[in-house]
Formats: sequence, structure tokens, C-alpha cells
Amino acid sequence: MKLVALTKARLRDFVKLHQKKFRDSEGLFLAEGLRTVRELCQNLPDGEALLALLIREDETDVAHFAFPYEGKVFSVTEKECSQLAQTSTPQGIFGVFRQQCPNGDEGKDKQGRSLIIALDDVQDPGNVGTILRTAVWFGADAMICSAGTADRYNAKVVRSCAGSIFALRHYGVESLGHELHRLRKLGYALVCSSLDGKDFRELTDWPEKMVLAIGNEAKGISESIKAQADFLLRIPHTGAQARVESLNASVSAAILMERLVLR
Repeated sequence: MKLVALTKARLRDFVKLHQKKFRDSEGLFLAEGLRTVRELCQNLPDGEALLALLIREDETDVAHFAFPYEGKVFSVTEKECSQLAQTSTPQGIFGVFRQQCPNGDEGKDKQGRSLIIALDDVQDPGNVGTILRTAVWFGADAMICSAGTADRYNAKVVRSCAGSIFALRHYGVESLGHELHRLRKLGYALVCSSLDGKDFRELTDWPEKMVLAIGNEAKGISESIKAQADFLLRIPHTGAQARVESLNASVSAAILMERLVLR
């Protein structure tokens, strides 16, 4: 496969994708690393979702996954890798992809069992990416992000979900409360992770369609969201007294997803 050198103009445009405002205005995002970029390519919703693959000259031997995309594959120098990279040791493989376009009617006409994940101001990008990947593993239908949740196309989110960002529908909303109200009118029950809730092991009669809301790392579920909840659930600790304040948000999400899906 013959690689064409990336132009300086396109390099400047791609480097701008480090900033959220440019990602949003262009509808694009930048991914880095062999595993992440390869998995994104494996999950492309269509051929137009990939804009460009950028490969350092000495990495061509490991980039076999790029062969079907000839014409969209460009070579980059070590210096250009340093400009594109958001890690301390660039791997020399980058991808520029188009963001998902939400259809705005998630959950409508959904038949049978369904699980949607809602993130209520989850601010750590690593948590957002890990929850997204876990949701893919457990077969969730979608993930909703409040306005205060970390950007889904942040480089750390993309790395944390290891390229599974195309494997699940996800979208952001200005008002999570309004979106949850809409889904509840469609027959979804709202399940909130909360330290004030009932031991999740005690509940055996689960609704068929559910939204699982995961709250902010420090504050938990916001009161306005909690007020809509059909179920408040907590994950109990072992022993008479907890030795830590709470579980990590992504760990809580994984435990509850496993119970809701494999019930």
C-alpha cells in the first residue's frame, strides 16, 4: 500500500481536533494508538465514518487493517506524530473519524427488553470511556450524557473505551431530566445508583425496559434526577463498616449492568 504524505494544511486541521470546540464544529474526532484505531475501523457504521488514517513510516508493517482504506491513508513524520499525539509516547498510528449523528428518538418503538445508560455529570473521562465500553459488553442499546458529563470524544474517553465508541449509540442532551421524562413516557423505568437506595440484591422483579443512571463521582445522582427514579439501588459493602466512602462510578455501573442484564 502506497502512503501519501499528509499536507501541512490537513495536519493543522487535525491538530485542532485536540480542542472540543473544533471537534464539535467539524463533527470529527481524533483517535490514537494501534488498538484503538484498529477497533474503531472494525466497528465503522459506514465507509464515510473514516476520514483519514495517519501512519508513521516505521509503523506500516503493523497497519494491515488499513489496507481496505487505500486513498484515505497518509504517512506522517516523527515530528508530525508529536503534534498529533496526546500521549507522552506516540504510537505512530492515528485516525480521524466522523462523530455519530443521533437520531433524536432513542427508545421509540423499542420492543422487548432494553437497557439505556444515562450519565449524570460523570466528569472523569476515564470513567465515561470505561462505562461506554462496559455498556457495549452488556448489550445496552444506548448511552445518554448530560451537559456536565465529560465530552465523549475527548482523547482519554476514546482511549478508555478502546475504540468501541462506534459500537453503541450515544448522545448528549442539554437537559437530562427532560430526556429521562421522555423515556419514562415510552415505558422505561428509571433506576438510579444511590447510597440512599435499597440493596440491589433484594430486587428480583425487574421491568423489561430500564434506564440506569450513574451519578457524579463526588455528588452522586442529582436531586432532580433522583426525584424521577422508579428504583434507588445501592451496592452494599462487606463488613460492619465501610472502609471507603464509595465505589468508583465505572465499577458501580459495571456491577449494576451485570445484574440488570443477566437477571
